[in-house]
Amino acid sequence: MIEILESVQYVTIAMCSDNEPYLVTLSHGYDRERHCIYFHCAKEGKKIDILNSNSVVWGQALLDKGYVQGDCDHIFAAVQFKGRVTFIDDLVEKKHALRVMIECLEDNPSKVIAAKVKDSAVQKLGIGRIDIEYLSGKRAEKADVSI
Repeated sequence: MIEILESVQYVTIAMCSDNEPYLVTLSHGYDRERHCIYFHCAKEGKKIDILNSNSVVWGQALLDKGYVQGDCDHIFAAVQFKGRVTFIDDLVEKKHALRVMIECLEDNPSKVIAAKVKDSAVQKLGIGRIDIEYLSGKRAEKADVSI
């Protein structure tokens, strides 16, 4: 499950406000050592308002290996997680989070880190951290031909 969180480019998180669900898809970086997901975001907006009123989220990371033609089946691996979102203000942690995200998403992370992880730029970013409290998963590695 950890490998899936590290390898997919996006996670989708579900949040809730006033008994109304809301979904967003985020590029992210998974920090194995801290068992959390970092994401960057605007500092204001609907997602921020909802998360400030209710920080609990459920999310999914999906590794889609495609539909199997002729077998009416799909090959995939998915991880579901529950966690709490905290918005990061500390410059040191924001820089760490940005490095984690860049390392997860970029083919040449050192070049991008050198160009983008600068105090002035990082201070302007909104960074969220999802502290993971629960993980579960499911996968289909081959087509089920028993239909």
